[in-house]
Amino acid sequence: MDATFYITALVALVSTFMVITRSNPVHALLYLVISFLSLALIFFLLGAAFAALLEVIIYAGAIMVLFIFVVMLLNLGRETPKNEREWLNPKVWMGPAILSFILFVEIFYLLTVVPQAPFDLQTIDSKTVAVSLFRPYLLGVELVAMLLMAGVVGAAHIGQHKKQSIHRFLKEEE
Repeated sequence: MDATFYITALVALVSTFMVITRSNPVHALLYLVISFLSLALIFFLLGAAFAALLEVIIYAGAIMVLFIFVVMLLNLGRETPKNEREWLNPKVWMGPAILSFILFVEIFYLLTVVPQAPFDLQTIDSKTVAVSLFRPYLLGVELVAMLLMAGVVGAAHIGQHKKQSIHRFLKEEE
């Protein structure tokens, strides 16, 4: 169990470092998905299966779709099809694929070979989590929702191609 934790932590550190150092946003997003999945596996190893499930569904799923949507909005242009062809290059997806395979082997090993942990775990259902989020932390949840919406609106505004207008008296006559 300790070895799997350290391997997963190493995958999380490597993928997070790759997110920070990539100049192409699509490459960074691929590594960010791997980072989220490795954090979910760390939660699972620590006995928080529900937190691991939420990590996969909310962050690796929904938030990443939002990020990819924003990147797609910002990358509109003539060179986009050429960039998309470059993303199919194996050197782009080989790193995230190797890190994903390591995580897959670890989760397969944990689910099939390692016996269940002898922890005395307390079961918390989703209703308890929802009540704790939307009663004392309602303001925080709403602020985060507004922040995400402002980010999407800002990205859409930045990604717009503005029509360049010149006053009719300043135009050169043809």
